[in-house]
Amino acid sequence: MSRPNILFLLSDEHSHRFMGHISREMGGEDVETPTFDALASGGAVFTDAYCQMPLCTPSRLSLLSGREVCGAGAWSNNSVMRPGVPTLPGVLAEAGYETCLVGKMHLGGSRQYVGFQHRPYGDLTGKTGHQADPIDDPNARTIRGRTTTAVGVTEIPESLLQEQVVAQEAVAWLREHEAANPDKPWFLMASFSRPHFPLTAPRRWIDRYSPQEIDEPRAPAGGDSHDHPMSVGMRKGFRADEIDHDEMMRARAAYFACVSYLDELLGDLLARLEATGQLDNTIIVYTSDHGEMAGEHAMWWKNGWYEACTRVPLIVSTPGQRADDGAARRVSTPVALVDLFPTLCAFAGADAPDGLDGRDLSGAVGGHAEAPDRPVFCDALTPRWGAGTEFRAARWRQFKYVQFRDAPELLFDLASDPLEQRDLIARGATGDAAEALAHLREVVNDTMDFDAAEESRRRDDELSKTYALHAPGSGGNLYHMPRGHIVNAEAALYAPTTIAESPDDLFTDFRRGDEPAGDV
Repeated sequence: MSRPNILFLLSDEHSHRFMGHISREMGGEDVETPTFDALASGGAVFTDAYCQMPLCTPSRLSLLSGREVCGAGAWSNNSVMRPGVPTLPGVLAEAGYETCLVGKMHLGGSRQYVGFQHRPYGDLTGKTGHQADPIDDPNARTIRGRTTTAVGVTEIPESLLQEQVVAQEAVAWLREHEAANPDKPWFLMASFSRPHFPLTAPRRWIDRYSPQEIDEPRAPAGGDSHDHPMSVGMRKGFRADEIDHDEMMRARAAYFACVSYLDELLGDLLARLEATGQLDNTIIVYTSDHGEMAGEHAMWWKNGWYEACTRVPLIVSTPGQRADDGAARRVSTPVALVDLFPTLCAFAGADAPDGLDGRDLSGAVGGHAEAPDRPVFCDALTPRWGAGTEFRAARWRQFKYVQFRDAPELLFDLASDPLEQRDLIARGATGDAAEALAHLREVVNDTMDFDAAEESRRRDDELSKTYALHAPGSGGNLYHMPRGHIVNAEAALYAPTTIAESPDDLFTDFRRGDEPAGDV
């Protein structure tokens, strides 16, 4: 295979459970995802993949830099990519690739390209590009009483939904690139907002999942950690206790719908690229920046240590695997999103820089090597849920250990307790669990200094102020136009020119769907 192209499909807030090819016995939900399932059948599925922080901006900074939270300066949604830190797109560009990012990346401040050569559309605002439905209906169904987290049928015309724009702009960029530079390999990251809130989707998918027919959350409220200080702080901070059962099930049904809608849209995108041969020499990666609690442990959103928000889908599919029906692989060794930097460098024949925290998984993708057997980390190093709730979670083999700055430590055996109900420390760890506890406690003590992390975070907070982005009048998403100027991409949604309040005001032959057609 000549130097392969790389299509990196990234979503936001996709729980590892919501993939059709993950069986119920393995903890999966009953959700329709034929595109993801087909991709899994022609690639390597990493069943136990973890983000480095379960929050948008920090996770993406770690992914792009191949460094864990402290090394990437990935603390909060205001964090900025540190100048001088090598990034995956920058390294691939230096190796001769044309690199492009389309869509939502939630990068902080004015450092919005971070090594990408092209960014034709996306949240180039230093904020975020999630599209709130432009509705003023006080009776609109919401979760936690916020219209920004609307639940149900989207009010946005489908052609204007950012996922559709991302897909279209990705195809357009690839066609333009291959027309101008057909022999130059490309790295394209197409980054989508769904299934992140707002939990809205086209009616066909909202109607597909009934709140009365979908399953209850897998992990119930309760368990040994329910009253842990961080758990209590997280429920309070997200006002999760205010969400009653009916609202929770409506929101869950809408989350199912958002996952299936994203799957449908990616299927359309891949079909268009396959039809023109643009996937013939292309590695496809799919993952998400973090998960979503979706009602598990009586919780929503993310930024906790739970599996639902730290563990993410990860599929890597090569052209050879897609051509050979027997080449699919399922890798259960725990891996991390920081591993994608050295892995894709290996596939591209690019030299990975020194200082990366990730490991090369290219051998594990192809089946001629095992994934490295080592602890992988997920951190949250800001005290968002109360003083002392900063944590480092370490996953090794079947064990998951969580150490806090100033709160009781936790240990779970995910083989026997996948829903994290039994804290083995509180129950008196013995045998293999005791040995794993001693090992992981030592590893975390050697790799994490919470006091030093706080000092580093404060320095980076000051750095972020240096790179503050001032873009008055900008919307959530912007276009970088071909001749260079930056324009608001969503004026039609949030600052429209209304021609008429009703079609009856303009058209003499307008008929609603429930009225007979024909002239009167």
